Amino acid sequence: MTLANKITVVRFFLIPVFIVFAAYYSESITSGEENRLFRILALATYALASISDAVDGYIARNFNQSTPLGRVLDPIADKLLLLTGVVTLSITNWHAGLPIWFAVLVIARDVVISVGMLIIYLTHGKAKVRARISGKICTFLTLSCVCWVLVDFWSVGSRPWPLEVLIYLAALFTVVTGYLYLGDGIRQLRESGHTLPDSDVP
Repeated sequence: MTLANKITVVRFFLIPVFIVFAAYYSESITSGEENRLFRILALATYALASISDAVDGYIARNFNQSTPLGRVLDPIADKLLLLTGVVTLSITNWHAGLPIWFAVLVIARDVVISVGMLIIYLTHGKAKVRARISGKICTFLTLSCVCWVLVDFWSVGSRPWPLEVLIYLAALFTVVTGYLYLGDGIRQLRESGHTLPDSDVP
């Protein structure tokens, strides 16, 4: 296994570590004895996991360590890290955390896309995911929401209005990209003829 792949695997293990620290911080708030050490540890863990993404990508590209395994594991690790941040900061008791509906929306979009890709793969033998600038913007906005909550040590009781605006922008792009990816999937099925009736059925 290459060094780049090993770093990607480490990112998988950092995800549950982040969840533990975030949960302990939430529990300290609930008990009325906020322990910011857990918040700092959660922030540091998430930051380390995010930085590792850039590091393994750099190593893979510049030191000839790109592998089929890495090309599969890396995007999965990235998606899990982002989803973990959104869900954890929605269901735990963090100051100025993310709303539950936002987590549900993000998860629903990814489930629809994943199921759609599986259907296309099973019926057509291959599924193409078209890279879009809107998808990159959506990821950036969603990650920005997570990072804002992690570094906002000052807001207590309610979310600041700029964060609210950022959340709704991320939600808008989540819906838009979900619609666009769904349209791409339907088009692939139509072009392959899998939406037409079977010709051999009387």
